[in-house]
Amino acid sequence: MFFETLAHAMGAIPGGGQGGGGSSLGAFLPLILMFGIFYFLLIRPQQKKAKQHKTMLKELKKGDRVWTGGGIKGRITDIDGDTLSVEIAENVTIQVHRNFISSLVEAAANPQEKK
Repeated sequence: MFFETLAHAMGAIPGGGQGGGGSSLGAFLPLILMFGIFYFLLIRPQQKKAKQHKTMLKELKKGDRVWTGGGIKGRITDIDGDTLSVEIAENVTIQVHRNFISSLVEAAANPQEKK
């Protein structure tokens, strides 16, 4: 008798006894919304910044003041393909691969430097 009652209780389906799993779109809607939020808040801005950095690396020219990935600030004195010669002090030049340039130094930030 106990097992019959338990089986009956487990077999009861709310909603008038009709089966059906509901809307599958309703089940995935929170996941779709979460992906949309991640795309617009994380993925898209990161792709935009990477595109700007790539453009900046292509447009580097002799005389530009740059920061390297290691935190060294200098002026580009020569460009040989992907290798840049960067002067970091008087008569001190290092060679840096183009991909290790992290940013350009703003010209307005250094108004007293020689041109």
